[in-house]
Amino acid sequence: MKLKILVGTMTSTADYVAQAIQMDCADLVPDIDVQLMDGLDISTFDSAVEEDAIYLICTSTYGQGDVPDNARALYDSLDSQPKFLGHVRYGVIALGDRTYQQTFAFGGKKFDERLQGLGAQRIGDIWIHDASAGTLPETEGAAWCREWLALVLSSTPSTETA
Repeated sequence: MKLKILVGTMTSTADYVAQAIQMDCADLVPDIDVQLMDGLDISTFDSAVEEDAIYLICTSTYGQGDVPDNARALYDSLDSQPKFLGHVRYGVIALGDRTYQQTFAFGGKKFDERLQGLGAQRIGDIWIHDASAGTLPETEGAAWCREWLALVLSSTPSTETA
């Protein structure tokens, strides 16, 4: 199995979280690919089955509850180039700041809503980090991801044949 972490970020915080996961979870999933969302579109999910890939959307929230600028093309393509994504399994890390109650962690929540609308299968709950809590998203995100990956691995049918 391959873990593809797609990163939407303005200030690199989501990228730091993804890199911490890549380092901390290599014993669970040896093939972890961290990719900034820059220039991606819906076709990034096309190879999910052949690569035995699971996706982790790791994104901050920007402005008035928007996805980061580097994630805009991918996010918009989920509407402008819709196709059934029933073969896609994914999780979401949503970074936000609770002091913005009306739009808290909307970047990740918006991706989740669009992906589910296209038939993709979220595994587990969205993990949300609150920047105003004073905790490190890298540390907490990596710890959450270890638990999430255990859930993923227990729900993944074995592809081995006897």
